[in-house]
Amino acid sequence: MTTDISSDKAIFERRESQVRSYCRSFDAVFARAKGSTLHDAKGNSYTDFLSGCSSLNYGHNDPDMKAALMAHIADDGIAHALDMYTGPKAEFLEAFERLVLAPRGMDHKIMMTGPTGANAVEAAIKLARKVTGRTNVIAFTNGFHGMTLGALSLTGNSGKRRGAGVPLNSVTHLPFEGSLGDDVDTLAMIEAMLENDSSGIDAPAAFILELVQGEGGLTAASRSWVEGVARLAKKHGAKLIVDDIQAGIGRAGDFFSFDDMDIEPDMITLAKSLSGFGLPFALTLIRPELDVWKPAEHNGTFRGNTHAFVTARIALEKFWADDAFKVEIAEKAAVLTGRLQRIADMIPGARLKGRGMMQGVDVGNGGLAGAICAEAFVRGVIIETSGADDEVVKVLAPLTTPMDQFKEGLDTLAEAARACVETRIAAE
Repeated sequence: MTTDISSDKAIFERRESQVRSYCRSFDAVFARAKGSTLHDAKGNSYTDFLSGCSSLNYGHNDPDMKAALMAHIADDGIAHALDMYTGPKAEFLEAFERLVLAPRGMDHKIMMTGPTGANAVEAAIKLARKVTGRTNVIAFTNGFHGMTLGALSLTGNSGKRRGAGVPLNSVTHLPFEGSLGDDVDTLAMIEAMLENDSSGIDAPAAFILELVQGEGGLTAASRSWVEGVARLAKKHGAKLIVDDIQAGIGRAGDFFSFDDMDIEPDMITLAKSLSGFGLPFALTLIRPELDVWKPAEHNGTFRGNTHAFVTARIALEKFWADDAFKVEIAEKAAVLTGRLQRIADMIPGARLKGRGMMQGVDVGNGGLAGAICAEAFVRGVIIETSGADDEVVKVLAPLTTPMDQFKEGLDTLAEAARACVETRIAAE
């Protein structure tokens, strides 16, 4: 008898490593996706509020990106070129310069790294150390920057750090805004420690931070705090690295999460939705005076993805040629805030976190947050938790989700939350 491998899950249990995670929460074999909807092999449909952890900000299988990619492949276009010159790379660079860098007065060089966000982070901290001659990097509590050893040393979560198997050195972890309570001025604390020659903090090569902590619980730093960190970095001769891998490309409201702030990052890491189509693609933006690499001093077989160049250019030209998409994001963000507040009002002590289309509800504990996400999945919404204890129900819907579907998905999430709260009350 022939097994229908498209829906049978035995092969995953038999051959896939125990390290797999998302499939444990979403127990279905997915077959197709379009826009903000996923379909499994049994014909069930789900509204996607996960977006590949913000890798699908423009939704699944955008028709214009798909058509361009299919045409490129059908024409025997270059599939892999290391870092050689190609037409698709030139077209991407021109579009990025014209639509992203030039309007912001940015003169950063574009460094193609390996295909993941961690590769971009590794390149940034390596370059900061090379330029400054220092080794220490300042990262922040609840930050997440990747799972390779350099990036992992910057990451705060103890569970992830334990997987390293070796000491994670040359990083000082300092408190993010609000991490010690609302009555503690962490910026003043950091400034005092850096000014104190006996604090034990070595002169930093760089500060690295997410302006909205994607995996750390959706804490969004205020403008004043971010600008204060930038000021301290400059004062102490350190480079400012903004990790915009999850918060960037529209997720926090504009292309960059810092677009409304008075800072000039020395380096910016981008990945996830950079390709626009879910294809692996990452880069590090570098201020020109810091671009002191020798040829091939930092490289990788997949530094630059030609297929991703094709779709990324389309994404830039389709969504970032004017302010229409930014306005659409703001409208949906306002709806998201209002609907999440209704959920928070159901749960004593719950509070909203994040900004833009990167928001969630801190329900106080991981058990309840996990139960809400599990119930939402049963009802047809794919959503995950965030935070040190998985205490935040985190909405990462595609930015292109039609408003009607977006509201319907949020209604479903509210129904799931209500059911879980009622079950908890009954159990008490």
